[in-house]
Amino acid sequence: ITRMHFQWDWLYLGVLIINSVTAEIENEETLDADVEVEDFEKQSQEPNVGRDKSSLEVVYQTPKPTGEVYFTETFDGGLSGWVLSKTKKEDMDDNIAKYDGRWEVEELKENTVPGDRGLVLKSVAKHHAISAMLTKAFIFNNKPLIVQYEVNFQEGIDCGGAYIKLLSSSDDLNLEYFFDKTPYTIMFGPDKCGEDYKLHFIFRHKNPKTGEYDEKHAKRPDVDLKKFYLDKKTHLYTLVLKPDDTFEMLIDQSVVSRGSLLEDMVPPVNPPKEIEDPSEKKPEDWDERPKIPDPNAIKPDDWDEDEPSKTEDPDAVKPEGWLDDEPQYVPDPNAKKPKDWDEEMDGEWEAPQIPNPKCEIAPGCGHWVRPMKNNPKYKGRWKAPMIDNPNYQGIWSPRKIPNPDYFEDLHPFEMTTVSAVGLELWSMTSDIYFDNFIICSEKEVADRWAADGWGLKKLVASANEPGMFSQLVTAAEDHPWLWVLYILTLALPVGLGVLFCWPAKKTDEDIDFKKTDISKAIMEGELKQEREDLDDDEIELEEEKENEDTAEDGKMTKPTCSLIKHKDRNRTIKLISFADDEREGGEVIDDDEEEENEVADESQEESDKSNKSGSEDEMKEVDESTGSGDGPLKSVRKRRVRKD
Repeated sequence: ITRMHFQWDWLYLGVLIINSVTAEIENEETLDADVEVEDFEKQSQEPNVGRDKSSLEVVYQTPKPTGEVYFTETFDGGLSGWVLSKTKKEDMDDNIAKYDGRWEVEELKENTVPGDRGLVLKSVAKHHAISAMLTKAFIFNNKPLIVQYEVNFQEGIDCGGAYIKLLSSSDDLNLEYFFDKTPYTIMFGPDKCGEDYKLHFIFRHKNPKTGEYDEKHAKRPDVDLKKFYLDKKTHLYTLVLKPDDTFEMLIDQSVVSRGSLLEDMVPPVNPPKEIEDPSEKKPEDWDERPKIPDPNAIKPDDWDEDEPSKTEDPDAVKPEGWLDDEPQYVPDPNAKKPKDWDEEMDGEWEAPQIPNPKCEIAPGCGHWVRPMKNNPKYKGRWKAPMIDNPNYQGIWSPRKIPNPDYFEDLHPFEMTTVSAVGLELWSMTSDIYFDNFIICSEKEVADRWAADGWGLKKLVASANEPGMFSQLVTAAEDHPWLWVLYILTLALPVGLGVLFCWPAKKTDEDIDFKKTDISKAIMEGELKQEREDLDDDEIELEEEKENEDTAEDGKMTKPTCSLIKHKDRNRTIKLISFADDEREGGEVIDDDEEEENEVADESQEESDKSNKSGSEDEMKEVDESTGSGDGPLKSVRKRRVRKD
């Protein structure tokens, strides 16, 4: 049992080591993605330094839409059709209100697909705004709306967004004046600041009564979005709006959130039917206290509120060696007044204080004060116990009245028509990559578009992924202590194999006496030969006994009785010797064991007799007993002699 426990302990230890190594590798991947923001000018001077080339040869072709689309953009042909904003943000200083952030069309820094270029946000801590008109406006009627594009945070992300806006159609829409307050219908995409990772889906809903627009925010996805911001990979973001007033948000073609425009937006699209009456006020005599102090309670006479909570310990004794005359801090003897010290301007110079070195070897320094202890007489301020309030009326709330602003919009999918798409962003991180925008109504068209663009990027990134061995070595270079885990992990299977598979050494406790040999028939010639051998053994035993008696030098000779019993089935010789001393060549057997052996022998004899009825004389047991005895027998020793 102890051995099995030991083996399972090794197994548990191995599992823990493997889990710790795996967790460390995952942690390294996350930490590598946290990149500090560098100066934009330095980044722009060396845009292609350290760019990884794909180890997989791919042939890139600009994606072509396979069905009806409202807008597509690959940026392989540059910024044709895109308009940079020339306006300013309102209510801000002119030096920071301008949309002067720079955009470039570049290939990816890592996992590059030759010929595939995208739109890159280049500036740090600046406002960026760029937009383009749709090929044709999207009208929300009986067709789904699918918005899809790619984002890669090439330098990680500290604080900034990568969302897009679908601008509302209007007669006065001018893309050169696109800014943060330009009316939009939908805003969708990733956003992050600090440790708040978001995936926005916001639509502006028009109040049918007032004509005003309110923003409705989708509830947060239940999945962890952190990895999509930190792994420096290109991710595909997709929004699907359906005419049945439902929506889905996908990342890399996997659903991360879904819901209803009527039930899963904050605030709700439709206001409540009833509201609290704003003109009603709580009565002055309304009692909301469930508990009150007992008015009949009286403070006990022995209750002393003046007793302090702590008192000096009268039993405390000042430790021996306490240095009363030594201060706890002394001027630093090695300190020197600075050369530029001006006593007229800075005052008289004093050396800085350091702990008194004499106090380090003593129990303490300075004036000794008795330690404080809890005061057993302290009870604190007396308060009456609390009882149920007999006048309790519950929590007051105003009565409900019909909501004068109530309306019911059963189809919020019918939003304002969209005629343009725009990026209006501010970021503390540069090199945010955008590519392969598409707006359509058919999921198959969007999936085919993604396969021709994002699918190639994913394939190249997978081909360039370092192997497990490379990841282990990289992690160990940053954390050398991981080598210990690696060695233990490699040695563990060998150790477990030895523990479980290597044959264990036999101990004395594991060795049992050999079982009686299988019964065999003995021929007449063999029986005669064994009888002669028994006679010789008996003579040798008697001679040995006589020699021992002679060596006793006159001591009283002990009577001896020897019985040599031969079992022709298992060729076992039993010696019964009346003597105190043990003889060589025999094994001591107690009385009970001897009786059991004799019973087993008799049972075996009966079986043999039935099998060999024709040779009963040859199968008889030969018993010879010798005895001498002028004196009484003092003890009986029983021995068994096995004949080879």
